[in-house]
Order: sequence, then structure tokens, then C-alpha cells
Amino acid sequence: MNLPEVKGPLQKHLPFKEKLKWTGIILVLFFLLGLAPLYGLGVNALQQFEQLSIILGATFGSLATLGIGPLVTASIVLQLLNGSGIMKFDLTTSEGKKRFQGLQKLLGIFFIFFEGAIYVFLGGLLPAQTLDPATYRAMEFLLVGQIVLGGLMILFMDDVTSKWGFGSGISLFIAAGVSQEIIIKAFSPLTTSGIFAFGSSQPPIGKVWVFFMSLMSRNPTGAALALAAIIATAVVFALSVYAQSMKVQIPLSFGRIRGHGIRWPLHFIYTSNIPVILVAALMANIQLWARLLQNWGHPILGTFTGNTPASGLVAWINPPNLVEGIITGSFAGIDMAHAFVYILFMVIGAIIFSIFWVQTAGMDARSQAKQILASGLQIPGFRRDERILEHILNRYIWPLTIMGAALVGLLASTADLLGALSRGTGILLAVMIIYRMYEDIAKQHMMDMHPALRKMMGGSE
Repeated sequence: MNLPEVKGPLQKHLPFKEKLKWTGIILVLFFLLGLAPLYGLGVNALQQFEQLSIILGATFGSLATLGIGPLVTASIVLQLLNGSGIMKFDLTTSEGKKRFQGLQKLLGIFFIFFEGAIYVFLGGLLPAQTLDPATYRAMEFLLVGQIVLGGLMILFMDDVTSKWGFGSGISLFIAAGVSQEIIIKAFSPLTTSGIFAFGSSQPPIGKVWVFFMSLMSRNPTGAALALAAIIATAVVFALSVYAQSMKVQIPLSFGRIRGHGIRWPLHFIYTSNIPVILVAALMANIQLWARLLQNWGHPILGTFTGNTPASGLVAWINPPNLVEGIITGSFAGIDMAHAFVYILFMVIGAIIFSIFWVQTAGMDARSQAKQILASGLQIPGFRRDERILEHILNRYIWPLTIMGAALVGLLASTADLLGALSRGTGILLAVMIIYRMYEDIAKQHMMDMHPALRKMMGGSE
């Protein structure tokens, strides 16, 4: 499949500094794309889906409007097709991997064009209404072209990161978007109007500054609210890191080589960040359809007051800030019921999507047993039989699938209810991605790091 691609490095092992350099370059380019506005844009109706944009690494209304959305969609669709057996790829061979990656890139390019057209022609991003009909139509196609150009740039930036940097571009862009939001909401001295808060009547965006300014102006309520948001974020981060570090190690040995073996890790959060991504996408779709139905005069899913859900299902799956209600004295009994429904929705949704993903993406016990045996490994003391290995793996995989997903849903919903500096889904994604990146760097590049970095990563001098 002859598609344009980024040429990989000739050497098998890239030095740490080289990977760090390319990762930094791609990050800077990604942020610059988010700062470049679409020429000719008039109406930006996608701004209301701010949380979805953070998860997708997107900045609606800029060249980074699509973010990693098309790439994630292409990856999920292909994983489901492969896992369900509709399309079969032998990922144990280099030829099978090339076919899978080529089709994934082709599918990603298709979704870039498709989503770009959908955003414009269905009214998400529109030119100024004052244009005459002929110019208006031309401007629509110009907007689609700019969105597609940005999407293709992100596609190749992901390719560069995968071959020359750390991890994948998809993970890097998600972590960058969430980290940017947290840093801005914690430390930005600017107001929502874009001016410095010091000497202004408006409070700053950064909660750290709000805390100190509230103390100086003897405003205990404002100081408590700011401190609660900072503490909630730190607690969710710590719990997420602890949960991510938990794993079950299954001892395996090489059947033909005595005395040599490895440990096959099964993470407690077995399906990683997939459940929270899918639950967040489901919630965004419910909000989108609720708004459309309200505009059409059939508010079946609920109503909005401005951009805030006011009634119906959309209101019940929009988290209340319990800590803010308690501090300001506006807490009511209905808020507890609201919070319980939201936690239930997140936990059950995460469990359902986790089970679905394990069954269709080749993460079930049978698929894992085949992969282990294909690698020439077996469990010491047991006969080399796929059925025996599958039976043993089933003891761990299903409990991990359900408990891990429930914990993910609980952590994400708790962060939202406590009023953390970013949505719980985003914090979880960032922690999982950064932790996996940390493990990869610590394992592969410990020796060629700068001594200060090596010490920080847990290595010896």
C-alpha cells in the first residue's frame, strides 16, 4: 500500500537526546497548530464541547480542529474489525503489521476528510452569514480544506513521534492538551478577558493566584474554593498513579530453554484508557443530540440554558460540584442524588465498554493465550496447552476487566464532583499516558540519560 509516510531512523536504537529533541519539536508544532485560526470562520458552534476537544487534543476553530479524532476513530474501527474476525490481520508477522498500519493510515485519511466536511456542512463551523451565496459556498470549501490540511499535518506528526520520539503522537497530544488545561487553570495570571488580573476587577484564571489574592482580600470562601480545586486535582492524580502502577505478574518460561523466563504483566486497569474515552464520547453525543432535539422542538433528552444542561437526561449526566455547593452553602439533598446518578452512569458505562473492548479487540483470555504460545512461552509446571493457559488467564482477566473499569469510572466521576482543575476523564488519560511513557523511558533509555534526569527517573548514578 503506497501511502506517503515518514521515513524511520536507520539505527535500531535512537539515543535519548534524539528522541527528546523530536518529541519537543512535535509538541511545539502541535501547540502552534492550535493557535492558528481558520481563515474565514464566522460561527463556531463546537466551542460548547470543550471537554471533548481536550480528550481529542483538538482546538475547535483552529488548524487543530480535528485533533487526533480521525486517528483514534480509525484505530478503534480497525481494532474492532480485527478482534471480531470480520477482517483478519496476522500481527505476529511483519507483513501483517504493515498491512494493518497501512489500512489504519488510509482509514485515518478518510476520516480526516469525512469529519472535516461534517463539521462545516452540518453547521459546526460556518463562514460569516453576511457573505453572498456564491462566496459563502466557496468559503465553506476553504474551511474544509484548512481543517483537512491541519488533520493531515497531525497524522504525519503522529508518524514522526512514533518513529523518532517517545510513545505515539496520539498519546502525546492527549497528555499535552490535558496538561496545558491544568497548568493554565492552576497558574495563569490572566483573566477570562485576556488581561492581567493584578490591578483588574476580574479574578485570574489560575486557582493558585485566586487562593493568595482571596487570602489578601480576606475572602475565605474564595480561598477555600480555590484550595479545594487544587487539592482535588492532586488527590485524583495520586490515586490514578497508584492504580496505574498495580499489576498482576504471571510467571512464564521458555519451553525449550531451561532456567530462563519472564513475567507477563496484566495491569489492574486492564483496558487502559479506552473505557473513559468511549464514555466521554457517549456523553458528548448525548449532549449533541439533546441540543439538536431541543432546537427542533422535541427536547426528549433534556433542555439547555445557554451552554448549561438544565433538565432531563443531559442534566443528570452533567456533574454537580459538590465541594463548591458545601463551601458556598448552596448544597441541597437533590445534589447527592444527582451525584449518585452521575457516578453510576460513569462506572456502569466504563464496565460495559471495557467488557465490549476485551471481547472485540483481542484482549480476552483465548487471544492472550494464543499470543503467549506463539511467543514460545508457557506457564512453568503446566502442560503446553492453549486450553489450560486460557483457563488460568480467565481467573485474572475478567476480574481485572470489571474492577479496573469500575475504578476508572469512579476516579473520573469523583474528580468531576470535587471540582478538579480538569475533567476526571482528562486527568485519568494524562496520568495513564505519562505513566506508560515513564515506564518506557526508564526501561529503554536509563543509561544514556543525563545523570540528573536518571536520578529523577529512579536510576542509580
